[in-house]
Amino acid sequence: QVQLVESGGGLVQAGGSLRLSCAASGRTFSLNSMAWFRQAPGEEREFVGKITSLVSGGTYVADSVKGRFTISGDNAKNTLLLQMNSLKPEDTAVYFCAAGRRSGLGYGAAVYDYWGQGTQVTVSS
Repeated sequence: QVQLVESGGGLVQAGGSLRLSCAASGRTFSLNSMAWFRQAPGEEREFVGKITSLVSGGTYVADSVKGRFTISGDNAKNTLLLQMNSLKPEDTAVYFCAAGRRSGLGYGAAVYDYWGQGTQVTVSS
């Protein structure tokens, strides 16, 4: 059993910044992948970014947020951060933290085992 809790969402003007945090608890020793997804109203859930290596701290973010969003964490396995800069109205969505038992998970939401409840990010123009 793993629990994921997102925090840090809110309302921000275009060009502003927010930092989202995902805290994992429970059987966190079993986790080998963590990622961020987002879902806007009427849209499918899309990949935002993930940790690619727990050893090196390598990360990968989607092209749509590259150069603006950064993945990091004090503990790459149990805590995942999403620093969002230069926010745009099209970034408005519910942002979800996801985790999986398997390593090397990709970008499809279906491959992740655990999900948080999401945190709302609203960017006004």
